[in-house]
Amino acid sequence: MKTIKEGVGFSAETMISGQDLATAHGSGSLPVYATPAMVAFMENTACKLLEPYLQEGETTVGISIDVKHLKANLTGMKLYCQAALVAVEGRKYVFDIEVCDALSTVGTARHERFLVLSDPFLKKAKENKVNCDK
Repeated sequence: MKTIKEGVGFSAETMISGQDLATAHGSGSLPVYATPAMVAFMENTACKLLEPYLQEGETTVGISIDVKHLKANLTGMKLYCQAALVAVEGRKYVFDIEVCDALSTVGTARHERFLVLSDPFLKKAKENKVNCDK
């Protein structure tokens, strides 16, 4: 990983579609923006922040997220996500993330990602699958 300093930020936006609803995710019975969709949006924004700093063969994996979903949103609404790198602890990267609509905060999170080498990481996952399939 190339050197990255705390305070770096990245912004993204998305439009809520039918596949983002709680009814589509199975996470609720109402046609509102699903918490799992918001979490994916948050993680993706953190990934995009780190992307320019990765070297060949490197990636990051999410290891924790403490999320608060504060407001309901409907299909067709635009959401904005801001991720800020707040700590670098060896190979662990910690983010504060906020998702907003045009008026106010929709959700917040503290998210941690860990730097890994892609090939060895996938090798371990495949070994785990083989062992679980026995």
